[in-house]
Amino acid sequence: MSVAAAQQSITQGALDAIFSDPDHVEQRFPIPVLQCLQIKPLAPQQGLAGQQPERYRVVLSDVRNYVQCMLATQANHVIHGGSLVRGALVRVKSYQANAVKGKNILIILDLDVASELGVHDRIGEPQAFEAKSQPANAAIGGSNFYGATKPEPSAPVKSEPMSSRMGGGANSASHSNGNNVIYPIEALSPYAHKWTIKARVTQKSDIKTWHKASGEGKLFSVNLLDESGEIRATGFNEQCDQYYDLLQEGQVYYISNPCRVSLAKKQFTNLPNDYELTFERDTVIEKAEDQSSVPQVRFNFVNIQELQTVEKDATVDVVGVLKEVGEVSQITSKNTGKFFDKRELTLVDDSQFSVRLTIWGKTATSFSAQPESIVAFRGVKVSDFGGRSLSLLNSGTMSVDPDIEEAHRLKGWYDSQGRTDNFATHNNMASMGSATGRVDQTKLISQVKDEDLGMENVDYFNLKATIVYIKQENFAYPACSSENCNKKVIDQGDGTWRCEKCDIAHPRPQYRYIMSVNVNDHTGQLWLSCFDDVGRVIMGMTADELMEIKENDEDRLPAIFEAANCTKLHFRCRAKMDMYGENQRVRYQVMSANQLDFRAEAVKLSDMIKQFGISS
Repeated sequence: MSVAAAQQSITQGALDAIFSDPDHVEQRFPIPVLQCLQIKPLAPQQGLAGQQPERYRVVLSDVRNYVQCMLATQANHVIHGGSLVRGALVRVKSYQANAVKGKNILIILDLDVASELGVHDRIGEPQAFEAKSQPANAAIGGSNFYGATKPEPSAPVKSEPMSSRMGGGANSASHSNGNNVIYPIEALSPYAHKWTIKARVTQKSDIKTWHKASGEGKLFSVNLLDESGEIRATGFNEQCDQYYDLLQEGQVYYISNPCRVSLAKKQFTNLPNDYELTFERDTVIEKAEDQSSVPQVRFNFVNIQELQTVEKDATVDVVGVLKEVGEVSQITSKNTGKFFDKRELTLVDDSQFSVRLTIWGKTATSFSAQPESIVAFRGVKVSDFGGRSLSLLNSGTMSVDPDIEEAHRLKGWYDSQGRTDNFATHNNMASMGSATGRVDQTKLISQVKDEDLGMENVDYFNLKATIVYIKQENFAYPACSSENCNKKVIDQGDGTWRCEKCDIAHPRPQYRYIMSVNVNDHTGQLWLSCFDDVGRVIMGMTADELMEIKENDEDRLPAIFEAANCTKLHFRCRAKMDMYGENQRVRYQVMSANQLDFRAEAVKLSDMIKQFGISS
């Protein structure tokens, strides 16, 4: 079952109706279908009659919202049987909605796992359901659940003495002394309160700034590690100034709320955690006196030969001997026109393979490791360029000559025999895509949809289709006329158009196409996104020329669009999952378009007829 089909099966808005419209929810959503985002067992409790039955806490989502739930013991069979897993979809047949201490909680009395709908990564970007201001109408037994009279954490915790804190503002004095409960990182959730974690900063980003029409700002992020897991934390604007110098890579800190816990934005982090932290003005941060009780950076290494079995765009850890160090060079971003520094390294290991790895920005310019050093990388992205190559992500880390077992083993191997070995490369894999016919294969529209192109990876395909409709609203935008800049310009009202990126005012803009067209073949229809070069092929004129007609003789415009309809073209397309508002869906972008070569098409058809052995 595809992600799109699974998303359609989820009853969006059901959680809001359950808590906000209880009188009509049964008519609107008789059996809600929700996605399971998290499952955690509650620590067993000792009661008067001995140990209480197992209890489980789950988080369910309807794409728009997610809410904390608790399984009644009679529903535990779905976990014991292995059918309820994270990412599965469930039909909630019986439930009880409660508001406990201002928190909306759903007690699941009976549910079925919709195994036919598959198991998927988190669908959409659900937000925590806002609690309604109403008195509690039920209590939940068990002191290990957040709704209990005396809440205690569900994961193992410990108490440690803590000295004076740094950060946090005026209220931080109240936290100065005494024993504090130390939460494991894996226990953090939007429903955890009055927590403190003790964690090591394993990675710290540079300060990044943004400038938009709506305003400007800055941010930085750190990765925090303890024995139980790792989580990303971000500071914006004032918190960037407040905490950037305090938090140093490799050091251990106590961090206490107020500090917002929310669902992780996976496009910005490669950590295996469903949540992330955002520092607030009163977040309390203190450097720990004991720096040894928290583990160092954890690696999950893949040897260089094994990279050929790793999927493109996957994130891995590698360690190797630094064989070659390239010079710093610059590339220009096609999207923003900005310059980026890069440096290419060559790593080898005892699998007798080598690989090229690219580092970026300050990491590239400040790189000082000498050849034959052992370098460990955490969080590198796998590319199929040149067969297999690697790129260090912004959230990744690099350690030179780390004091770990793998590094010592590689050093011994290289000194004893590796220095004189010859190493294979992954270049022979570069031609595999074209050899298998999978690259830019011609597809029918029905195949594009049935094969779920773009759902999991970025896919490229060719398409022969006929244009049946072109949206006439906003078919072009006013762009900067400076070389290598296509950014939108803003009308200043004085006859000039200003480009924020170039900081230049132009007497007139250069219009560029940004079109949405509907195409058909004999199997179905598809919406395609087209930019300037493709728009010129479709319309037969520049966007400037078409905009001039719109401004001076708008009555001609419908006829020009109509003339472009019913044109059959050869499209080279890219399918990629994108966000539209709060939902995900595949976007089909045209990379290039050309008129059909009917002679070549006739030759193809002739060859197909010969393959079937059909003769006149």
